[in-house]
Amino acid sequence: MLRLRVLVPILAAALAATGLSAAAAAPPEVQDPVVVTDKGAVRGVAHDGFQTFKGIPYAAPPVDRLRWRAPAPAASWTGVRDATEPGSQCAQLAPAYGGESTFEEDCLFLNVFAPNRPGKRKLPVMVWFHGGGNTTGSSTGYDASKLAVEGDVVVVTVNYRLGAIGWLAHAGLDGAYESGNYGLLDQQAALRWVQRNVAAFGGNRGNVTVFGESAGSIDTCAQIASPAAAGLFHKAIPQSGSCAAGARSDAGAEAEGRRLAAAVGCGDAADVADCLRATPVKDLVEAFGAAGLNAGPVVGDPRVLPRTYPDAIDSGHFNRMPVMHGSTLDEMRLYVGLEYPRPITTEQYEQIVRSTYGAAADAVLELYPASAFDEARHALAAIRTDSAGGLSTCAHQDAFAKLEAAGVPVFAYQFADRGAPPLIDMPGYDEGAEHATELTYLFPGLLGELDEPQQKLSDTMVAYWTSFAHHGRPIAPRAPRWPAFRDSSDVLQLAPGKAGIRPVDTAAASHCAFWAGVIG
Repeated sequence: MLRLRVLVPILAAALAATGLSAAAAAPPEVQDPVVVTDKGAVRGVAHDGFQTFKGIPYAAPPVDRLRWRAPAPAASWTGVRDATEPGSQCAQLAPAYGGESTFEEDCLFLNVFAPNRPGKRKLPVMVWFHGGGNTTGSSTGYDASKLAVEGDVVVVTVNYRLGAIGWLAHAGLDGAYESGNYGLLDQQAALRWVQRNVAAFGGNRGNVTVFGESAGSIDTCAQIASPAAAGLFHKAIPQSGSCAAGARSDAGAEAEGRRLAAAVGCGDAADVADCLRATPVKDLVEAFGAAGLNAGPVVGDPRVLPRTYPDAIDSGHFNRMPVMHGSTLDEMRLYVGLEYPRPITTEQYEQIVRSTYGAAADAVLELYPASAFDEARHALAAIRTDSAGGLSTCAHQDAFAKLEAAGVPVFAYQFADRGAPPLIDMPGYDEGAEHATELTYLFPGLLGELDEPQQKLSDTMVAYWTSFAHHGRPIAPRAPRWPAFRDSSDVLQLAPGKAGIRPVDTAAASHCAFWAGVIG
């Protein structure tokens, strides 16, 4: 092969023979794309095969009198707005998985990743809601270029209000129906922006898939159940957050709101709303974190969330659409590792189980003996992964069954690569396929690099996810058929290797019949 220093004089001589200069023959400079939205023009960045537009405001800054109100329309602008860098992340304390505390309220921005397809038909749209417990995280860092280019879709990643600013419920706040659900309403405002503007980026407003992980998954389930989201999207992919999980009650959320108001000195104010809106955002965020308050959708208002997600599905009062839903094999290893950063003994493990399960402890220990695991923390994580709360395998099984019984197409998965890059690298602890480990297979480089077998799994997962966005059924070339969920054996395991992708019975493996009797 000729090296570049050899090719240059050869090309120069060839150009001279034709009477052309090297400058004249150079390819035209790639122009950064400009797209006109309903509020004004934005200039993005042209990449190899795709374009990005970042930091586009989809609502007005929710500051001053707009704090704790439904998102207001963004202001229009003149000229061309720079959309080459992401906007500010929403106010939050530094998360355990890395990052910095920020106290910015002007944060309602979104990013668009669009493949280069001039003159082609409008593409499916995928809208991403990030995780982070509804208290941390942002749309920044989620590189959706692989989904866009390989999947031939337009991807929109969204910031939404978090913690005290996004999920505070208090009767003193005007616009009571909104109380506690500002983050949910932000997401709906972003979906309305998509309806108005995505065609300009090559997207099809009539074929929108919402997908989200962890808190973003729970929020996706809430949007499925929300009358206010009707018609804004057409398919859903909740990842690691069960649609059979509960939601915050209005009474419980109001009680926590009163605690926060008292903590920042507004509990006895003549006008609690004015007092809270005058409180610096830093004080609110820090007080919210110090009190350990909860964030997430609140049930109660008929316009936003009249029912819990499982009640909405059971009653048939939900936005009917195909759903692709799943979790990871070792969800709770993350949380057990954070709770117990050092190994625990078998005796400590048994004591934890007995204090938790009382009369059922002997049966639990028989199913999960410490001797069957590499270490006692893994045994404890297995119990919690199988049984505990909205991240559990059994709660996801409940969601699959409820959605299938409601008559919507359901495709269930369990991500099972125990060699995946972890969300938090804990020395001396095998994180396995812990919470969030599937994300790097969709968003390259998010948590680390993949080896060749893992890269092949990533290619397959991107094909499954984006084909579902295209036509409501996950299909990948040269990969196993993904069965529609009919019973617990129809869950598709996603792991590297020749037999890594195959249907498994996660209800049997996770002893869901046993846990139904213990937990009820």
